[in-house]
Amino acid sequence: METRELRYFVAVAEELHFGRAAQRLAIAQPPLSRAIQQLERRLGVMLLHRNTRAISLTEAGQVLLVEARAALEAVEAAQRRTRRAAAERPGIVLATKGGASSELLSRLLDAYAGESGAVDVEVVLCGPREQEGMLRDGRADVALLQRPYDATAGFDTEDLYTEQQVLVLPAGHPLAHRAHISTAEVKVLIDLPMPRWPRPDGSYCDGPGPRVRDHTQLFQLIALGRVCAFVPESLRASLRDDLVTVRVPDAPAVTTVIAWPPLSRSQAVADLVRIATGFSSAQSV
Repeated sequence: METRELRYFVAVAEELHFGRAAQRLAIAQPPLSRAIQQLERRLGVMLLHRNTRAISLTEAGQVLLVEARAALEAVEAAQRRTRRAAAERPGIVLATKGGASSELLSRLLDAYAGESGAVDVEVVLCGPREQEGMLRDGRADVALLQRPYDATAGFDTEDLYTEQQVLVLPAGHPLAHRAHISTAEVKVLIDLPMPRWPRPDGSYCDGPGPRVRDHTQLFQLIALGRVCAFVPESLRASLRDDLVTVRVPDAPAVTTVIAWPPLSRSQAVADLVRIATGFSSAQSV
């Protein structure tokens, strides 16, 4: 299969309309139809159900859509990392969520700067779940992720530290004085909705809570009494004076990990991982 054919197929599979897919690809519709038919003949399977009204994906087509997206991401990632390695001043890109793991990040960058042969590290502060996408498509070489918020499947990872979550409430809330609260009590006693964070594809799940793009927006909405939220305990230090936190002992713990592509051969990435895991080992001792 050629990458061109995969791009054609992804466009058709996402649009479920040859005309719209052709317009998106800036090509005529007949060659697009021929390319999909040729791909089906080469694979020996039917990828699309066609009728006079609409098209839909077969089971085989659904599988190829997932695999094609991953393959195209891998090709784009290879191109980006290759160009970065060939730059006049080679460097690496580290992606992390804005406001998260700030102490670890500062220590990590300071320690790495003292390494012989250290290269420039560009730090990209991301919104929720953005760093995962950057690592997959090659815009980043290494990332700090947080389970269970971020997906780590397909990456090599090392756990760095685990922390509990706290509930953030407006300072004037009737339960703001509580020392701790259970997740069951949150559902029954708290009359504020939870925020809706974007999915990796940019869409939002259904629900009564407001859409939230970053922690600055989240904390503003909490202060206004429009929402409450679970956050990692380390974010306490960056909270505003008009917000309070309540411990939630039975909430799922959050684990910060350092992640990188499994095929990475970057010495800089290897050095960053080594230093980060050294911090983790010292902390556990």
